[in-house]
Amino acid sequence: MRTIAIINQKGGCGKTTCSINLAASLSAKGKRTLLVDMDPQSHCAMGLAVPDAQIEKSIADMLRVGLDGSLAMSEVTWQIARNFDLAPSSITLAGMEAQLTTAPDRDRRLVQVLSTVQDQYDFCIVDCPPSIGLLTFNALRASDEVLIPVETGFFSMQGAVRQQQTIQMLARRAGHHVRFKVLATMYDVRTKLAREILSELKRHFGEELLPIIINFNSKLKEAASFGQPITEYDAASRGMQDFERLTEWLLANPPAPATAPMTEYEPEHAVVPGSVSTSSNPAMSRAAELVERARALSTRTAELSSRLASDDDVRAEGFATPAPPRPMTQTEEPPAPVAPPDSFEKKLAGLFGARHTAQGLLFVQPHGKARNVAIAGDFNGWNPATTPLDRDESLGVWQACVTVPPGRYRYRLVVDGQWVQDPYNSYVESNPFGELNNIIVVQ
Repeated sequence: MRTIAIINQKGGCGKTTCSINLAASLSAKGKRTLLVDMDPQSHCAMGLAVPDAQIEKSIADMLRVGLDGSLAMSEVTWQIARNFDLAPSSITLAGMEAQLTTAPDRDRRLVQVLSTVQDQYDFCIVDCPPSIGLLTFNALRASDEVLIPVETGFFSMQGAVRQQQTIQMLARRAGHHVRFKVLATMYDVRTKLAREILSELKRHFGEELLPIIINFNSKLKEAASFGQPITEYDAASRGMQDFERLTEWLLANPPAPATAPMTEYEPEHAVVPGSVSTSSNPAMSRAAELVERARALSTRTAELSSRLASDDDVRAEGFATPAPPRPMTQTEEPPAPVAPPDSFEKKLAGLFGARHTAQGLLFVQPHGKARNVAIAGDFNGWNPATTPLDRDESLGVWQACVTVPPGRYRYRLVVDGQWVQDPYNSYVESNPFGELNNIIVVQ
């Protein structure tokens, strides 16, 4: 499922109009489309003639329960047309940011909710509120790409650059790669100001400005007032033609798959002891940074190897116990460091990650500086709260064992609320969010 977030913290720029009509145009082309309204004002339902009084469950309820299984997406969605469903909002969504403030997965709730229907839809359009907060951050984390509608008026132009910078900063903080495109809306070719602002948008944003323009068209406003998308209200209008061109461009130009970042066990704010970050030394090249991290990781591996080799359970797995050190004479030179045998390194690498044992799926990770570690996957409904890893201070690892029937399972690590790939399992596949899920097969 390809997810597109419509974001702009300025109101009145056409976000909801774009969301409704883009979703309708995609569904008209046979694409199974879900429109998610993340704006507490619930304008998507209003613009599609869904009675507010009849909305018993909304996306706010789905975000609140997450993946506890008490509510299914099918209980929330309304079928607007063939291939077109709406997950409406409600005023209760306004209080969700405060309710989720202390939740460890507060910025991943929408990702979790959409993961339950990713096989049911081809596209998901997310209409965001006119603000940058936790609701918008959830939409950003769940999206493959972001459309920033910019009205071709003076005040919109003034805020367009800051809007782009704000969203890109949030994406970097989330460690989530998305494609950004600016969409010029409400363009009136008859006015000199609109033409000058469109020219300025092209000069500043370059290729990031979509080659499609949504022209000012009264039929779009009329369609919204009648509770219909433009595809139903006036299929011959200029507004319909604009959204058809936008749809065709998006179908012909999918975002490039996100390149998986170098995933470490520590959360992104942690620094590996002994390493040098590029933020403290901006002149350092990426290659030099990797060398420093490799050295630090080697030191940590040697320390962990020593602890593991002295543990009875680990020795039972076939690890050799190192001989006790021999006292040195005063004239004797200290021996040069000797790397552990290749067989030991292979066994050490095989200990981390996930493997099938007689007791079930065993997950083992080095603890680093993490405070909480959990596993989310097919076997627990992608709910990390059900499978926390226990910290073993003596071995310096996190571990958990899960009993599952034979099958093929996808999973991800959740480290201090951040969803990351297991770096010790090379069996992966892409997920709809441009990230990588780890795979393990139980025979």
